[in-house]
Amino acid sequence: MPEIARGTLPAGKRLLPLIFLIIAGAPLAARADSGIVDVRTLPRPEGAVEDTSRTQSHSMSYGVPTVVAVTSAATKKLLAADGWVQFLRPLDEKSSLLTFKKAQQGLNVHFTQGLGRPDQSVVYYTAERITSNVPFPPDATDIVFDQHRPYLGCIAPLAFDASIDFFRKEMAAIGWKQLSAADAMSRWPNAEFSETVQNGVRAYYSHDDGDGFYRQRPIMLTLQRRDDGRTGVEIRVAPFALPQTLEADSEMAGLPRPKPTKTAKSSGGSDSVRRQLEVAVIAELPATLAFYRHELASRNWTEQTNGAVAAPDNVTLKFSSAEQSATLTLGRNYDLTVVNLVTQMTEAALAARARAKKEADQKFMSDAAAMAKQVIADDEARRVAQAANLSDAPLRALADSATPVPLPENAENVKFDGADGRLGFDSTSSVKAIAAFYRASLKSLGWKERPSVINQANMVVMDFSKAGKAFSLTAMQMGPKVKVSADGTGLVMANQKMAAKADGSGAQAADEPGAKAADEVLEAEADSPLPVPSKRTMRSIGTGKMPGSDTPFRRELEASVPATLNSVLVFYRSELGKRGWQETAEGAIVKPDQVQLAFTSPDGPATLKLSRSKGETSINLAQKYPAAAAKADVVPKPGQSKLMFGNIGKSDATVSINKQTIKIAAGAGGPQSPRPPMIDLPPGKYQYALKIAGGPARNNQIEIGAGDTWGVMIGPGGDVLPLQMY
Repeated sequence: MPEIARGTLPAGKRLLPLIFLIIAGAPLAARADSGIVDVRTLPRPEGAVEDTSRTQSHSMSYGVPTVVAVTSAATKKLLAADGWVQFLRPLDEKSSLLTFKKAQQGLNVHFTQGLGRPDQSVVYYTAERITSNVPFPPDATDIVFDQHRPYLGCIAPLAFDASIDFFRKEMAAIGWKQLSAADAMSRWPNAEFSETVQNGVRAYYSHDDGDGFYRQRPIMLTLQRRDDGRTGVEIRVAPFALPQTLEADSEMAGLPRPKPTKTAKSSGGSDSVRRQLEVAVIAELPATLAFYRHELASRNWTEQTNGAVAAPDNVTLKFSSAEQSATLTLGRNYDLTVVNLVTQMTEAALAARARAKKEADQKFMSDAAAMAKQVIADDEARRVAQAANLSDAPLRALADSATPVPLPENAENVKFDGADGRLGFDSTSSVKAIAAFYRASLKSLGWKERPSVINQANMVVMDFSKAGKAFSLTAMQMGPKVKVSADGTGLVMANQKMAAKADGSGAQAADEPGAKAADEVLEAEADSPLPVPSKRTMRSIGTGKMPGSDTPFRRELEASVPATLNSVLVFYRSELGKRGWQETAEGAIVKPDQVQLAFTSPDGPATLKLSRSKGETSINLAQKYPAAAAKADVVPKPGQSKLMFGNIGKSDATVSINKQTIKIAAGAGGPQSPRPPMIDLPPGKYQYALKIAGGPARNNQIEIGAGDTWGVMIGPGGDVLPLQMY
């Protein structure tokens, strides 16, 4: 009998007539089956309440007033009584999804805890079509089934002969026809029907497409007698009908992946020190091994003879390349070939990478320093050229000025707010001439000047006080003109103050508590990494650093002080000057209610931002540490911005931004993870889409500035926390 290969059965000769009966038996008419069950007709536990807003013929859910464990047991019992047989899918042993089969209908069942009610549960029914149906022996155990290949592995409680008779009848009843060796070899010349099965029999079947069956390939039925009197059953796609030469699918972690596969996962990236690829291939082991030998050889990997293991169902091979070593392990699980490929960079390659990185970092720092030096030189030349057009001639006071302090005669664009005590104007005179004008004119009016550390050719800050009142004046060269701004209680005019209070539009009066505090000299808080007034209502300090590292490459201070902006500005100019910080004029903004200044310090650049709101001055002081950032490789390219991504959730994620898609593995960016993904982008605003594995995409926006590095951290629930890291 060529269709069934038999092994060394004790009663082999007596079994032969029975085997012939399998071939000779006339197939029964296929049972009618709609293929998709109407889940609304399925049994439900007592007390179930249907969610009618989501009910469809193929899916529905209902609540049950019992905990999940009780509900699950009751549901399985009801479905079993209704003829549904539970099974596991290959490689899905840990899944919480329950799968059932009844004839050619499939059903998925899922349970969750009731929303906010741990004493209740929710049951979800979803119908599924079985496209490659095979019969389950009655009361079979350990059932593993894939309804689309097909694959079936189980233990039948029937005796061996009874199992043969069961499959002879049931296979024919659903349209499976025995396949002869001659018919198989006419299409698959490599078909082999002569192999024997220890204590068992084997037969091959084919099935036409249609009637719910889809793209059917020949299958192989194997029955084996067990010592306990039961029968082992396996149905799988015939090996000769599987691909004999595998094609390459898209790479994962820079490693080759064949197709078709059932599952695939990887860790690391194409440039990681260690990479790992795990794939379950729907193919025989020899074909999978041939694929990897070919693909690795094409990538200049050399197969090693030491440590090799080559068994029919277990292969371990070693490979090496110029910079890496690799271990390839292949094994069999169900009807799949399971691949585990691990690569590791050699010590020599790691040392060479470290040297290359160090050289690149040094070159970057050298280029950045040269660029900064050139920018500073160009800026200085421009400033000097512009300053040459400013007049150093002594200034006279503008006649009939309505301001409480004199204005120079060439003041332009004068803006004065007597209620808030603010004054601003432009002048074509030099910073030196403006400073000389105010020192002379205010001294004659009884104002005393308090020394300031800012007294340069392109910028001067002067603080004046008289009779319990004070104000600060800043003159700064801004291109071809000098911008002058001043604010403080010394500029408040009583009549304007009272008028403002009457109509509710004025700012806080000078003699109110908040303004009175402005005359105080602020003291620095001890032991603060960045200076902050000790008299404050709020303070927080954040640091940007790699997870697991104590070396920051950016610090940021946020604080709120019940003092005027002018007092806080005077405090910071004094305290930062003590630390060797130098104020620069580039991008400076000094207004009565807003200040933005840039500084250079021995450790790196810094910015100070002050703003006035609700009787307090808000402070934002940020300092960067380029040396530490360069060592951590988080400094953007010149003129660019950098984004680095982390994922503290348990599911992989992808971010699509600026026509790029970045894969972020679960746990990436943590203390024990490899280097997180990073990209460089031009500065600006960007829309991006975040997708967590198994969930919908979420759209967000981020704005990044030149020279800044931001971290995008993805939380367990898919929430995104953007943080400026550098």
